Amino acid sequence: MSLQERNMTVIRVFAIALLAAVLFAVPPPASGDIYMYVDKEGVTHFTNTPASGKYRLFIREKPSNHASLYTGRGRGSAHSSRYDSHIRDAAEKHGVDFSLLKAIIKVESDFNSRAVSDKGAVGLMQIMPENFGHLKLRNPYDPAENIMAGTLYFRRLLDRFGELKLALAAYNSGPDRVARYRCVPPIPETEAYVRKVMKYYTYFTN
Repeated sequence: MSLQERNMTVIRVFAIALLAAVLFAVPPPASGDIYMYVDKEGVTHFTNTPASGKYRLFIREKPSNHASLYTGRGRGSAHSSRYDSHIRDAAEKHGVDFSLLKAIIKVESDFNSRAVSDKGAVGLMQIMPENFGHLKLRNPYDPAENIMAGTLYFRRLLDRFGELKLALAAYNSGPDRVARYRCVPPIPETEAYVRKVMKYYTYFTN
């Protein structure tokens, strides 16, 4: 084998190794399915990217009738009008201000219909799986269904607490905690959540 041939062989091997390193370094895309497992202390964990065999399939992503809305993952403010028709329908049906709903969605999921939190909350208004049943939410990845269900839940909180900031706090930290404190709970995450929603409420109203 000539020196030139040996050099070409080395280059080919290096190129193949580099390609393999790049391919294996790129993490697989997150699944739309949701997995769960219950640990030894009885705590239930949800994820859309199971890292071990402990997780079992909890919800399989269903195809949506609004498939045209599922384009990409990053939503952000540039896409804030994408779901306006669904937000308007939910606002009118449940008597919740359109701009308020939009603010909640901005803070909850940043207009990402496929968002899944570390705790397992799903979709635009980040609904927990244990609430799917009583909200009659069949496909949490369907923007229209998710927004309608989340608005129904928020409407119930408004009716229960009778004050906007308390309803927002309950949406974030749970109604039982708000009922116990009888005010916005002194929890940094919840206090920040209420401030953010109110800020975006003003922004979307103007």
